Amino acid sequence: MAKGEEKSVSAHVLIFPCPAQGHVGSMLNLAQLLALHNLHVTFLNTDYTHNHLNRFNDIQALSTHYPTLHFKTISDCYNQGHHPGFGERVPDIVLSINNHAKPLLRDILLSQSHGIPKISCIILDGLFGSLATDLAAELGIQLIHFRTISACCFWAYLCVPELLECKELPIRGDEDMDRIIRNMAGMENLLRCRDLPSFFRKSKEGHVTLDTIVSLTQQSLGANGLILNTFEDLEGPVLSQIRLHFPKLYTIGPLHHHFNITKTAATSNHHHLPSFKLSFYRVDSTCMAWLDAQPERSVIYEKREDKIPLELEEGTRERGFMVDWAPQEEVLAHRAVGGFLTHSGWNSTLESLVAGVPMVCWPYFADQQINSRFVSEVWKVGLDMKDVCDRNVVEKMVNDLMLHRREEFFNSSQEMAALAHKSVSPGGPSHLSLDHLIQYITSTGPEAH
Repeated sequence: MAKGEEKSVSAHVLIFPCPAQGHVGSMLNLAQLLALHNLHVTFLNTDYTHNHLNRFNDIQALSTHYPTLHFKTISDCYNQGHHPGFGERVPDIVLSINNHAKPLLRDILLSQSHGIPKISCIILDGLFGSLATDLAAELGIQLIHFRTISACCFWAYLCVPELLECKELPIRGDEDMDRIIRNMAGMENLLRCRDLPSFFRKSKEGHVTLDTIVSLTQQSLGANGLILNTFEDLEGPVLSQIRLHFPKLYTIGPLHHHFNITKTAATSNHHHLPSFKLSFYRVDSTCMAWLDAQPERSVIYEKREDKIPLELEEGTRERGFMVDWAPQEEVLAHRAVGGFLTHSGWNSTLESLVAGVPMVCWPYFADQQINSRFVSEVWKVGLDMKDVCDRNVVEKMVNDLMLHRREEFFNSSQEMAALAHKSVSPGGPSHLSLDHLIQYITSTGPEAH
């Protein structure tokens, strides 16, 4: 649907992401997409997240260019003087919100601004579990969960009860980490114990984290629909399994590319929309000039969030470039970049797939272990380096990617990039799925009743 062909609609959707950059970024891409299709969108952040974003992003300018996109905040019920911030403590914030924020969310759902219809649909980060389930039922509002992880990881989470029942989980301390997981439809005989998240392992705490993941995932079954940031050609067999549990499944990814294409089309139709890349940190683009001076596909890009040792920084000064926070999409799209050494977070994986850049995967937690296995064994666009911290292995992996198997990985990555682009282009499966999502949200508005 082209923007100019749409009629005015009055449905109003609230989008509430988990307070982490990967979640906020992908769900804000969705918010802007919906606003481009004339839906009223309220984007809800925690106070702490919103204040942090305002340090490095012009949120007000974004609202100016998207008249139907509004921003609101909610307390995460944490003492701001002792706030854990972002990173590994995000689960603590999510737990605080789930335990204490329901009355605050209810007030927001009931609030109404002049000229803006009442909220008729919620798109809630799936990590918030049942936070809005009772509220949605009470207020007659449709509830859609958005999971920002890969479909293969979400399906693994959904399979946990069955895996526990057949004694394939939890993974025990003396386990053979190469043992194959067999009872996972659509991924039979693919995943090893080492490919599953660390919280699938037995712990002294009685695997509380595994119990939490199981509970949150099962609570998504109570929503009216599910959104995944993926596309059919990437995860089709797994999506077929998920649809058995979620008939209203909207696969609208890669979302960052979907938004970029839609924004470009809107701009060409005389709707000027500035480039806006949300970041929790100050972006340093000075690396782009350095990349301009490098030969084609000669640079491997590494993203790491820990402190770089001074010796490493000094030792690579003559043949590398370091910044605190790079403009990742632009870096991956640069002609000089030939590989990506990544922890395999889902947004980074999608951005690399869209750019056609092969990966060396060094996963750390959550969905990263499963993603890295798929990159290597299913999509054939990179190498999986999990459970390794040896310079000889790292050197071999990088040399295989950049030299010895360079054309093999480049060609397969380019093929996947073409499929990703096709999926979000007019008539593509992700483009059509977004249309279906918009139709569903529109049906919740007052004009539909």
